[in-house]
Amino acid sequence: MMTTQYTIGKLADAAGVPVSTLRYYEREGLVTPSHRTASNYRVYGDADLARLRFIKAAQATGFTLDDVRVMLGLETGETLLCEDVEELLNQRLRDVTNRMKDLRHVQGVLRASLDLCRSGDENERCRVIEKLTGNTA
Repeated sequence: MMTTQYTIGKLADAAGVPVSTLRYYEREGLVTPSHRTASNYRVYGDADLARLRFIKAAQATGFTLDDVRVMLGLETGETLLCEDVEELLNQRLRDVTNRMKDLRHVQGVLRASLDLCRSGDENERCRVIEKLTGNTA
């Protein structure tokens, strides 16, 4: 099977990320070129594209680059077991659950503020501003 070779720009295009992001991942040790040409151009392969797509998908799910680094086994040099990844997933799920709880609270405050705003007279000072600043007099 023939491996595709990518320049940094072609790899970034194939993965749908800016070149600057790919360079950042390289500085962070998440992606490394397969080799360099005689003129010192970075050359990447299919495995690098797969890794970059994994990083992008993991971040879209809310994982941090530190989480990604752990999942890729870069800290220990080992492939992680499902139980190791499961703990990261559980932590991320707890974070999302807490964030959703916070967002539901904000949603309730906004709805109540909108109701308060709609119940007032157009020509009086907005009661929402007073409520949010603590001036209820």
